[in-house]
Amino acid sequence: MRIIDAHQHFWDLEANYLPWLTDKPVNFRYGNYDALKRNYLPSDYREDAGNYALVGSVFIEAEWNPADPSGEVAWVEALRAKEALPSVMVAQAWLDRDDVEQVLAAHGQKPFVRGVRHKPKAAARPDNVVIGGPGSMGDPAFRRGFGMLQPNGLSFDLQTPWWHLAEAADLAEAFPETQIIINHTGLPSDRSDAGLHGWRMAMRRAAQCPNIAVKISGLGQKGEPWTVDANGPIVRETIEIFGSDRAMFASNFPVDSLVAGFSTIFEGFRQCVQDLPVADQGALFCDNAARLYRIDLPEGN
Repeated sequence: MRIIDAHQHFWDLEANYLPWLTDKPVNFRYGNYDALKRNYLPSDYREDAGNYALVGSVFIEAEWNPADPSGEVAWVEALRAKEALPSVMVAQAWLDRDDVEQVLAAHGQKPFVRGVRHKPKAAARPDNVVIGGPGSMGDPAFRRGFGMLQPNGLSFDLQTPWWHLAEAADLAEAFPETQIIINHTGLPSDRSDAGLHGWRMAMRRAAQCPNIAVKISGLGQKGEPWTVDANGPIVRETIEIFGSDRAMFASNFPVDSLVAGFSTIFEGFRQCVQDLPVADQGALFCDNAARLYRIDLPEGN
């Protein structure tokens, strides 16, 4: 099975300034992140990917110094020239900042930059959502910046908890020409019946918009092994909601190495969809990422 990994990161902590990895202890979805405080470069990634038929990857911005969003682009450009990875990049941009016009124009001039990621301000709980609040997807400043994506040929990677996906749908309907790609399966971290019901309803609302797609990734649970029994129902329901033409598999490496090996994750994905038509499997593992991120596949693959 050919693979385009639709969500992965590289960093060199001796050369890059990533405040979240260098300035303070990290304790997030998977617990303690200290194991990530090491360089992670294409040689490490290729070792993790092993013998899989990796034909491309999408580098997602790694929360580089926010004062210098173009610095990460320059670093990735040099990395690509040396290592032939990643295939393309989703760069950092802060859509509600005063410099967004200049930043997006610069990103749009780079032939390997396909989109940007900005994590809008998120409520800690579903019942704390403030529609249109500062830094949210309904903030006029955010929407002003968002409106500059399509003219610069850029898509938008959205990482936000599922309880903000109704706002994402409103955004998608206001800007129907801009591709939105939900990161990490809409973050279904609460696996209670009530939590999964809320996630399911939010994903269905987002899927009503033809310009929203989803990456199936980031499914680890703190302190729990990555298993098909635990994650298979989420995988299959996501595909049922969005269709096999608007979903794609991704590793989120090296972050998800905190919960599982690369082979555990991709063999799990394979088991989850082994009964689907071969064409659907190819779309989920490779073809959708090639189309949505505009990646030219090597001849002969």
